[in-house]
Amino acid sequence: MKILVAGVGNVFFSDDGFGSEVARRLLAAPETLPASVEVVDVGIRGMHLAYQVLDGYEALVVVDAARAAGAPGTLTLVEHVLTAATGDAAFDPHGMEPDAVLELVGALARGVGEGGLDRVLVLGCVPADVGAGMGLSPPVAAAVDEAVDAVGRIVERLIEHRPFTEVGAS
Repeated sequence: MKILVAGVGNVFFSDDGFGSEVARRLLAAPETLPASVEVVDVGIRGMHLAYQVLDGYEALVVVDAARAAGAPGTLTLVEHVLTAATGDAAFDPHGMEPDAVLELVGALARGVGEGGLDRVLVLGCVPADVGAGMGLSPPVAAAVDEAVDAVGRIVERLIEHRPFTEVGAS
């Protein structure tokens, strides 16, 4: 199974750089993931991500800061339903609006047909601060190692076609 793991976010807005930091850590230790897994730090290049999934990936794991219930540093895992995508979301080719990118990914995946992208999972981290500034807040920085481990478990489950129950599930 060919899987793309994409760290997204803006490193100039504190915790919004979470996905990029996770991707950086994964790229520094390529032996931790199977050879069929490609890791990229997309940053804010949403159009790049949307079109990269057309390169024959069966699954996409997006790692990003995500507003959700829980304390800062809490990880969440959500599966994006590709069949619900209409492709109608407003999309700025110079920005990284995750909802719009996932909407475009879904629309593009439908156009690929058989053998294209089947699954999109979003591993999110609740941010403490997304204001202008460099560096992650302490609770989000503490979640980076946990997220790196979670990506490994997610990839394993995707390859083995096992269901997802929660981020921490093994």
